[in-house]
Amino acid sequence: MTTVADPIIGSWYKDVENSLKFKVVAIDEDTIEVQYLNGDIGEYDNDSWYGSTFDYIEDPEDWSAPFDDIETDDLGYSDTDKHRPNADDIDIDDYLD
Repeated sequence: MTTVADPIIGSWYKDVENSLKFKVVAIDEDTIEVQYLNGDIGEYDNDSWYGSTFDYIEDPEDWSAPFDDIETDDLGYSDTDKHRPNADDIDIDDYLD
């Protein structure tokens, strides 16, 4: 079985033979640079890519694990789960009948 999945920057893939998950991070004329789920960087030439058993996958839930310094804003989430009201904005009269 060989790859029919073209490399697309930002897309996630799985090597079916050895269960490695990786994201394509750069493409140039001769190489396809990838970052594995554990944070390691690798690269493939075009012949290796199309001779391998790669398939598209959904973004893994824990895809940010190798990035120690990632900010919540970088993940693309708009809700940061910080729902605590600012004490300066609370007026006790709003809560009394």
